[in-house]
Amino acid sequence: MNKIAVITGATSGFGKACAEKFAKENFDVVITGRRKERLENLKSELEKKFGVRALALCFDVQDREAVFKNFESLPEEWRNIDILINNAGLALGRDFFEEASMEDWEIMIDTNVKGLLYVTRAVLPFMVSRKRGHIINMGSVAAKVVYEKGNVYCASKAAVETISEGMRIDLLRQGIRVTAIHPGAAETEFSEVRFKGNTELASKVYEGYEPLHAEEIAETIFYCVSLPRHVCINDLVITCLAQADSIYFHKTGPVYP
Repeated sequence: MNKIAVITGATSGFGKACAEKFAKENFDVVITGRRKERLENLKSELEKKFGVRALALCFDVQDREAVFKNFESLPEEWRNIDILINNAGLALGRDFFEEASMEDWEIMIDTNVKGLLYVTRAVLPFMVSRKRGHIINMGSVAAKVVYEKGNVYCASKAAVETISEGMRIDLLRQGIRVTAIHPGAAETEFSEVRFKGNTELASKVYEGYEPLHAEEIAETIFYCVSLPRHVCINDLVITCLAQADSIYFHKTGPVYP
């Protein structure tokens, strides 16, 4: 029987790339997201292309009741969850603190922090009962170095880092691994969401250098979960060669093949 991976925010970016990578490696996948049509299309693609089982759960991780309802009603054959990838998250706006939208703040906190907590608590009973599992929490280089106009987004990802540390300590006795992945600039829908559909602003983020790509993050995550059970990569920062941290870039260098 194939292992099972749960991936939140699977309809685009890192989440979709992870769903494809894990399905390619013969994992059955539980994919979650808010966009039902995209989710169902991805489910069909994964099953057809890789010959694995895929279960699509459509809900918003901000909705605690929906999160627990979906996981509590999982069919028995989907309950032996091996991997949880807490990928659902977003940045909204890039504004000075006194000018930022409080609604944007609330959505980021509710998604990036509370959503991660809800999903993890809902999935953990399946791992605890077997004394095994691996939780991947998607952070950001923004968790490490705060940048101008990043305020609450940076804070939400710093919370992910701290929560991951707390999980790792508390779950030692359960035999469950916890890894926080902190990507730098990666060309996905992230910037389009952050700038609320302004594609011109979004594209400028990646001008003058080659950023990371979603498939590279998926490969990195798969490497982490593929290590022997007694090995755990606790905290991993990954950037493209042109980026040193959340602030420093070299944007006039070559594009590497």
